[in-house]
Amino acid sequence: MAGGKLSARQKMINLMYLIFIAMLALNMSKEVLSAFGLMNEKLVDSNQAAAQRNTDFFAGLEQQALEQPDKFRPLLNQATQVQSLANDLNTYIADLKGQMTSALDDPQDYEIMDKGDFLDNYFFIGEKLKPEGEDFINKMASFRNGIKEVIGETYPGITADVEKKFATEPVTNRDGNVLDWLDYHYRGFPLVASLTKMTQLQADIKTTESEVMSTMLQGKLKIEASLTNFDAIVVPDKTAFFSGENFTGTIILGKKDNTLTADKVIVNGNELAKDAMQAGQTKLSFPAGAVGERDITGEFQFVEGGETITIPIKSSYAVVPKPNSATISADKMNVVYRGVKNPMTISFAGVSDNKVQANAEGLTKISGVGKYMMDATRIKGREVTINVSGTLPDGDKVSDKATFRIKDLPRPTGTVRGEDGNIKMQRNALEISTIGAKFEDFDFNLPLKVTGFKFKVLGQPTINVNGSKLDGRAKAALRKAKRGSDVQIFDIEAKAQGVSVILKKVSAVIIELTN
Repeated sequence: MAGGKLSARQKMINLMYLIFIAMLALNMSKEVLSAFGLMNEKLVDSNQAAAQRNTDFFAGLEQQALEQPDKFRPLLNQATQVQSLANDLNTYIADLKGQMTSALDDPQDYEIMDKGDFLDNYFFIGEKLKPEGEDFINKMASFRNGIKEVIGETYPGITADVEKKFATEPVTNRDGNVLDWLDYHYRGFPLVASLTKMTQLQADIKTTESEVMSTMLQGKLKIEASLTNFDAIVVPDKTAFFSGENFTGTIILGKKDNTLTADKVIVNGNELAKDAMQAGQTKLSFPAGAVGERDITGEFQFVEGGETITIPIKSSYAVVPKPNSATISADKMNVVYRGVKNPMTISFAGVSDNKVQANAEGLTKISGVGKYMMDATRIKGREVTINVSGTLPDGDKVSDKATFRIKDLPRPTGTVRGEDGNIKMQRNALEISTIGAKFEDFDFNLPLKVTGFKFKVLGQPTINVNGSKLDGRAKAALRKAKRGSDVQIFDIEAKAQGVSVILKKVSAVIIELTN
């Protein structure tokens, strides 16, 4: 089209083609500029939504750190560092974008943003970077290195992504030439293209902030859910078992969390002190109570999401008598006595007193735990059997029995002035002495009262005396007795208060007169 001599008509046609091509190129440039502008607007909208999500995430993390500081405070500290790094770089880029469009009459007229003069003059002087360009590179590096320092080597995927998105190393273009990063990305580009790239950087910042914080939280939750944080806990079906029955229960996996602390724990109506809740555990210490089954009721209170979560506590335990004495019995000594109230203690280990029943002829329950009284006076025969039954905490019945021999009260022993048997005594002492009776080596305290006796001086008639002292006739006979002679006191009549049977004959007392 350019060779040879052209006619005037052909020259006109060629000129028209050139004008047409120029017009096409001009229209294409405007469409591209508008496309960049629309892309920038969409990125701005997306960044605003991402910023709100990050803000909400951070607020939720702050609430969790308030509720469970030991668990979430370290994570919040890391998130705070990430947020600070992101805000610093994002604010810098937002200010720079404001400067880029400050001279435009309409910042949304993208078709006029076809020049690259602003950044070319702002970042570069000749082939070198101005301080503003160096500052841009340093801001990128500070964010990149800061994020890597916060997450360390825990999340290599995020580290690699940050290295890629915020790299500032020299770049080799398609012609094989090595250019500085800032030169490659921003020199000579239309203003709208550079503006869109800046907005994309802000999007990368928001995405990085979100990924780092969410991944750290997921990592924390993964550690919390790890099976290494679980203990095997044996939960018996009941808190006391007896010999001969099967142990029954369940093994469950319980998660241990040394950072978990309840806001309030109430057990049996009492709120526990703060120092009872430590290292993920709540320590209990209170009086066990009387023998029998006891309940434990209450609740844990945790604050979660600004609301109080209540977890009920319900359990039970058995109180058995403290083994502070051995059970030692003589097989031949299970004895009760006729005529007196025989005190007895009857119980079942691990069974409360109100769940124990004891039955036998003459047996009566009295005041006191396990206290009974046996009266064998009217029982015929020489033995009595006591049958005992009890109801265990799980409802099972148990029973036992014991047989006791029934014996009469022992024979009382006569006394003079508290002495018994063969006694040496002066005449005048005997005259004023009291005649008595007692049970020798007997466990029951049964005082005996003498109501009469017979008095015999050798060679003189026997005298019947009423009461417990010598009367006039007995004293007269005593005065006639010779020194060294024996005086007998026999057929002593005695009574015991509260005894419902006739006592055996009281043994006699012999007194040798010493003057």
